[in-house]
Amino acid sequence: MEEIEIAPKILVVEDENIVALELKKRLKKLGYQVPSVAASGIEAINKAEGFLPDLVIMDIRLKGDMDGIQTAQIIHERFNIPVIYLTAHSDDETLKRAKKTEPYGYILKPFEEDELRTAIEIAVYKHQMEMSSKK
Repeated sequence: MEEIEIAPKILVVEDENIVALELKKRLKKLGYQVPSVAASGIEAINKAEGFLPDLVIMDIRLKGDMDGIQTAQIIHERFNIPVIYLTAHSDDETLKRAKKTEPYGYILKPFEEDELRTAIEIAVYKHQMEMSSKK
């Protein structure tokens, strides 16, 4: 019997509404499900808990008290959901902090659609392999 492949569900965490909506549109065009977008760390954690996405695409600068790195750490620890950073920030200090959260990718804005799709596919596959090896 042939397996039916279900498109991964992605939570987009981006505080700039126009950027978030454009990213959501591009992800849907690539065939992914994007049930929700969050603008702050707290909102992202609540939405991750609510629908347990297969992947989170996280900006580093967010509205509210938590940045994307702190938010990614909490999502990773609580729900074991992989995170790809999509950010304009690549300074040494930010990169050092981000690495500690063990992201599945780090993409700099502006980005190409192929670059995003490739990072998503690798992250989802790698996470699935890690989960199946733990069974």
